[in-house]
Amino acid sequence: MKLNYKFKNNSLLEQALTHSSKSEINYERLEFLGDSILDFLVGEYFFKNCKEKEGKLTVLRSHYVSENYLSQIFDKLNLEKEVKLGKSYQGQVSKAIKGDVIEAIIGAIYLDSNLEKAKEFIYKNFELEKYNSIKDDNYKSKLQELVQGNFKCKISYKTEICDKGFKAIFCMDEDEISFGEGKSKLEAQQIAAKNAINKLFLIKNK
Repeated sequence: MKLNYKFKNNSLLEQALTHSSKSEINYERLEFLGDSILDFLVGEYFFKNCKEKEGKLTVLRSHYVSENYLSQIFDKLNLEKEVKLGKSYQGQVSKAIKGDVIEAIIGAIYLDSNLEKAKEFIYKNFELEKYNSIKDDNYKSKLQELVQGNFKCKISYKTEICDKGFKAIFCMDEDEISFGEGKSKLEAQQIAAKNAINKLFLIKNK
């Protein structure tokens, strides 16, 4: 484990690494706090350091606070063996838990020190300065911009369980435009959004 931060109160770190299946004293409340702090500090960074418009700033922030990215931070910090899970959990720690733990650690650092120390942790580990090199694969955000710029309608996703995990249907008003399947609701929605972008682009350019 290499957090680049030394806790004064080690019980906060222990709590941040403890899942609810293991103990009633677990990371859930710390995760709630850390999630808000992470959103604010990442948003503040891009407000101060990036001249893009609000839509692009939202996409950038969503990348760095996403479950996928937080799980990468978890792996980089080598936390796999530090997390305390109940007997009902076996095998590798899930992406969702990895993301929760990182948010909980941020909340714990804030309580152990202050907002500035939480900011230092994020700046040291999240590589925010490399935002120009990230792959923009937030198809839901792209699709929302496309629809808002070309159509006057409401958009929504209908998600249901299927054999592959989840199936998401993208709708414009009452019309079903596209669908996608994935292991999680978000993945299914992203694939549905990607398929809708391709379809709407073809319609737009006929």
